[in-house]
Order: sequence, then structure tokens, then C-alpha cells
Amino acid sequence: MWMVDPRTLCRAHLLGEHVECHMFLATFRLGRSLAGYVRDGLVELSALKRRHDELAREMGRRGYRHRSPLAPGRRLPALGRVDPAANRRELARRCRECRRLQAPDSGGPPRKRQ
Repeated sequence: MWMVDPRTLCRAHLLGEHVECHMFLATFRLGRSLAGYVRDGLVELSALKRRHDELAREMGRRGYRHRSPLAPGRRLPALGRVDPAANRRELARRCRECRRLQAPDSGGPPRKRQ
């Protein structure tokens, strides 16, 4: 989970984080360990539904069809803590498009094509 403003994510990182939300929930439901993800600051389980919905809204804003709601079924435990500031830096380091979208003079995030 990047936990940064979804408007500043390139297509690949936006869709990738969306898929990972589903992966994290499925892993949790199967009773498999998320300890490494929690330890390494890669997941905030209690924020999973909210974050998924933020990503889905951005996907819709960009014109993508979202057909996979996330339904945890119950409140998820408060496990994990993600550092959005560190993740913004990491995204800017590794992805040219995310770096461009983060730039104050970028003109903002991509818009839905008309």
C-alpha cells in the first residue's frame, strides 16, 4: 500500500495497489501471515477498505471500469503502519510518471479522456 494521493499514481501503480488491496484481504481471510508486510510497513490492514475505495474512485475518475468492490465482512485489526512521505519519495525515485504527477507544476493528475 502506497497510501499517497491516488491522483499522483501512474496507471501501473494505481492499478497495482488496487490489486494488492484484494490480495491482502484474501490473504487475511485465508488465515495466512501478513507479518512480513506489517513488519516492513507495506500494509495498514485497518485502512484497507478505505484505501481501496479511494483507489476505486480515482480509477473511475480516469475512466477505468471498477467491478471489484472490497467487502471485508468485519472490522479488520489495526495491524501495520505505512509511511506515505517515504513512499512518495520512493515512487518519485523509481517511476518517472509518478514523479511527474507529484511535481507541483505538473498540471495535476491525468484526466479522463473525452
